Amino acid sequence: MSRTYEHPPRANSGPMAAYRYDRAIMPKHPHRVAVLALPAVIPLELGIAAEIFGRDPHYRLTVCAEGRSASLPGSGLTVNTRAGLEGLKRADTVIIPGYEDVDATVSAAVLDAIRAAHARGARLVSICTAAFALAAAGVLDDRPATTHWRWTAELQSRYPRIDVLPNRLFVDDGDVLTSAGVTTGIDLSLHLIRRDFGSAAANTRARGLVAPPQRQGGQAQFIERLMPDASGDQLGSLRDWMLENLALPLDLGTLATRAHMSRRTLTRRFREETGVSPMAWLADARIDRAREILETTTEPVENIGRLTGLGAPVSVRAAFHRRIGISPKEYRAVWRGSSFFEALP
Repeated sequence: MSRTYEHPPRANSGPMAAYRYDRAIMPKHPHRVAVLALPAVIPLELGIAAEIFGRDPHYRLTVCAEGRSASLPGSGLTVNTRAGLEGLKRADTVIIPGYEDVDATVSAAVLDAIRAAHARGARLVSICTAAFALAAAGVLDDRPATTHWRWTAELQSRYPRIDVLPNRLFVDDGDVLTSAGVTTGIDLSLHLIRRDFGSAAANTRARGLVAPPQRQGGQAQFIERLMPDASGDQLGSLRDWMLENLALPLDLGTLATRAHMSRRTLTRRFREETGVSPMAWLADARIDRAREILETTTEPVENIGRLTGLGAPVSVRAAFHRRIGISPKEYRAVWRGSSFFEALP
């Protein structure tokens, strides 16, 4: 018989009643999570980790900070904790929320504590810019990782041994997991619950958060646009013309003729200014236009290919899955409202 959960728990229900977990599978010893707040920790990301794991009976949460305090940028507030870095010593999972300044030096004591936790087998998790702390500790060397899209290039530049994946919400590499900006910390946290205790536990926690129960880690970060910025403007007028004529069947020959160049010369100069080929830039420009249409209009998805030059609906879906990680309909649902809870068991 189906159940509905339209009303809050009755007044005589205890806190555990909010969780529809089978007590028979509850762990005898809750999973110990240490949240390490670094100086200038981003408040929302600290709050995400504390809210999700601090209120889940599967976990026992400890918030830690070097010197037992950490500043919150822009607020004039300070987080005071009961635990210093020693709080990491018994944790099963160490979560590090992002911090404001990626150029800030992470102290040797913090880096040593991260390395020690990793060496004894603790699972390490970063949200947003905290990937820089894991990188500084050396635990991301020769591993795939991600961070907020604004900082993926910087992370790769500073730490070339890392396989930075900019087009991911989060990356699960077993005992080390990294996520993109801010709310992807929710996605990764629910992913951890799903890994530890199954889908029912993660779905129940998602309901409590009024959050999507699952966004796959391979889904792309929703960056402002896919097209790379240009470092030169010699071909600026050509790019403007391309943007005005995305629906046309453009090819390299047409673009070369328009630019009064050979195909080889156009490709070379286009790469010099944008870092990509003309056709790769055009493909991303078309997807960006499709995203704009999906976000701001009710134009049927079936018409997107005709309006943007992406082609038949099957080609549009393939392009979205390849570059965004989800279908056009799913993308519109994210930006214009979704009834994902209706599909939950």
